[in-house]
Amino acid sequence: MASSEKYDAQNAPKPVGLYPHARKVGNLLFLSGIGPRNPDDDSVPGLTRSASGNFTHFDFEAQVHSVFANVKKVLEASGATWESLVDVTVYLVNMERDFHTYNRIWAEYFTENAPCRTTVGIDSLPTPIAIELKCIAVI
Repeated sequence: MASSEKYDAQNAPKPVGLYPHARKVGNLLFLSGIGPRNPDDDSVPGLTRSASGNFTHFDFEAQVHSVFANVKKVLEASGATWESLVDVTVYLVNMERDFHTYNRIWAEYFTENAPCRTTVGIDSLPTPIAIELKCIAVI
């Protein structure tokens, strides 16, 4: 097996399990699933809950912008850049509601040289987020 280096971005949200933010093997950088959680307080941007725990406000666009910011933080902490991305897998918990919004915002971030992308609809994620990205970059 090729040697690898692990990376953890201090300014990105902590992983929800025992894994690094990213691992470099050769000239490839593999990012673990990255969500939109706020690294300062673990809150979810665009998501507000009542005292009883029910959702009172949901803003998917805020989550998309936040997940892109978090991916960028992990890339930079690992010696890569946004332009280094070559493949992105997108997990959406509500494909019907959120795909078109995600697709529109994606086009704002990738005006040239967009990476390959696969979008998958899933039932849930480990935290109350609506989106997660799994990325591969070349360094």
